[in-house]
Amino acid sequence: MLQPPETSLGLISIGQTVSLREQAYDRIKRSILAMDLYDGSAQIRLNEHQIAQDLGISRTPVREALTLLEREGFVSTVPRRGLFVTRKTKREVIEMIRVWAALEGSAAHAAATHATDADLRDLSKVFQDFDPSALPVHLTAYEEANLDFHQMIIRLGGCGLMVEMTTNLFIHMRAVRSAFLHRSGRYEVSMREHAAIITALQERDADQAAVLVRDHALGLIAHVEAHWAWPEE
Repeated sequence: MLQPPETSLGLISIGQTVSLREQAYDRIKRSILAMDLYDGSAQIRLNEHQIAQDLGISRTPVREALTLLEREGFVSTVPRRGLFVTRKTKREVIEMIRVWAALEGSAAHAAATHATDADLRDLSKVFQDFDPSALPVHLTAYEEANLDFHQMIIRLGGCGLMVEMTTNLFIHMRAVRSAFLHRSGRYEVSMREHAAIITALQERDADQAAVLVRDHALGLIAHVEAHWAWPEE
């Protein structure tokens, strides 16, 4: 069986201020979170030896870090093939969207009640420099702002466990949201929905904020159902 090419993560050598395992874990995880897993390319295969070489450390802490990441669902061991960055099936992605929608909706409800006025002003500034008519030109910047916006809502919910849970979902949600925004006309709709969410939060309407955030996330399901083009692995 042909093996997919192993992928360099572009890692930088690390020092020894904290344990090598923790540093390796942090570097590898951040590299994985920055990936677009569903861009149509082959499944991303990792090489323990190459990672250790890139980081300038032995393989033992790298192996320990990868074990932790596998436990958290970021990487998966495929028998007789090797270690891969985890990609989800269509059904799993839809399930994750539903979970994310519930968590972010709950965070929005809490944020409407507990977030400070300064926090909400910061949230409202995320999109202030974007002109809906010019978004296709600034798509990459808007995608990053979009991701920041949703992560900020999670953080403003004030629940550390919720932040931790959504971190494990984020890598997949990031790719789905990015693909969704490339659909014709989605920029303007996205901007309107974000503006409505911000208004509900600023008006301290917790129920409305929760509904708007939840529906905004669940809208991704229709996109996945209609446009799923990634392999069912």
